[in-house]
Amino acid sequence: MSGGLVLVLGGARSGKSRFAEAEVERRPAPWAYVATAEARDAEMEARIAHHRARRSVGWETHDAPLDLAGLLAKLPPEQPVLVDCLTLWLTNHLLAEHDLSTEGAVLEQALAARRGLTVCVANEVGFGIVPDNALARRFRDAAGLLNQRLARSARRVVLVVAGLPLIVKDETP
Repeated sequence: MSGGLVLVLGGARSGKSRFAEAEVERRPAPWAYVATAEARDAEMEARIAHHRARRSVGWETHDAPLDLAGLLAKLPPEQPVLVDCLTLWLTNHLLAEHDLSTEGAVLEQALAARRGLTVCVANEVGFGIVPDNALARRFRDAAGLLNQRLARSARRVVLVVAGLPLIVKDETP
């Protein structure tokens, strides 16, 4: 298995994070887990604790709620990396009123500069109803565009549904 970008998409509780962790763990440790979530309430604190508790020894956790590109640039270029998740990272930028297209371009450049395996997890949010407010529609559209942008440059794209991985794209040499 070579390096490069693997994009893992799915709905909430689809099993995408567990699948992504297993993909990274096929490589020798240490593995970098880049967390983008911010614990803004007790429920999110519990979700973060659950994710941390299930990770095995060998994971190094790094927090990057906003400066994901900067953190990726600081990690050893060959180290296997899991970014979980791009949807929360995008939400953080949306709430901070940053230019989402610019942030996406900066992230794309940082991912392209990495030599090792980088697995990014993101929600596929466009399967549901059209949101009833402008902010939610803006978020849904931005998430879809980011996923499309990264899928073009990814060597593999996997859609996880009910815990089952569906290979959407595979350009593994």
